[in-house]
Amino acid sequence: MESIDVSMDINEIIKPENLVYKKSSLFEEKPFSYCPGCGHGTIQRTLMEVVEEMGITEDVVGVAPVGCSVTMYEFLDIDMLQAPHGRAAAAATGLKRVLPDKYVFSYQGDGDFAAIGTGESIHTCNRGENILVIFVNNGIYGMTGGQMAPTSLINMKTSTTPYGRKQEQMGSPLKITELIAQLPGTYYVSRHAVHTPAGVRKLKKAIIKSFELQKENKGLCFIEVVSNCNSGWKMTPVKSNQWMEENMFPFYPLGDIKVDGKLVK
Repeated sequence: MESIDVSMDINEIIKPENLVYKKSSLFEEKPFSYCPGCGHGTIQRTLMEVVEEMGITEDVVGVAPVGCSVTMYEFLDIDMLQAPHGRAAAAATGLKRVLPDKYVFSYQGDGDFAAIGTGESIHTCNRGENILVIFVNNGIYGMTGGQMAPTSLINMKTSTTPYGRKQEQMGSPLKITELIAQLPGTYYVSRHAVHTPAGVRKLKKAIIKSFELQKENKGLCFIEVVSNCNSGWKMTPVKSNQWMEENMFPFYPLGDIKVDGKLVK
């Protein structure tokens, strides 16, 4: 049996071309409190990689409301503002108007952006406020008990629809991203997922593009991230990702919806 040479220089092993992942310096020394297997950690890691690589750490301000995103302030070493439930888009509007040279983003869930804050959300998009909205859609109220959200699929079981969402009683799921793409104020609208390395890379490119467009004062950029909620869905992380692929993606297809102010056909 051949012996393994363990005398290789550690500096050779950790060369940049061999590095699979390096923790961003913009994370606090504190473990995530998100449920194991949840997509929030991956989304926020990707966001911080972009901020660090673009060199905009001192010029970026994030806004997060109530929901799973409310814990972001504990983990990210950037300027953050907390907004009341559903009001992040309005708070981000005020920030950007007062500090127009800053890169401003809001980070909102489906219950926040598409339900409690629908009014603020729609009007912010329609006005074309020069901000980035990151919209995390897991089809459920993940933090407050797993209730049905506007984006919950037909027949999807939640704590408030134990027999599944029924269209005749609760209406159809809201495709909020397609809806806001119709508004003249939105310039770039795209939908992504982070359950695969390829998906993470695509999201990263979309965030970079959005910040570059914000610098050019093009208008509102909107990125939906379809994510799992293995705790709320009562599944293992692996099973929840499979369920997401089989059920969420057909209804919420990934890809660009609006580019350079024009709908993608």
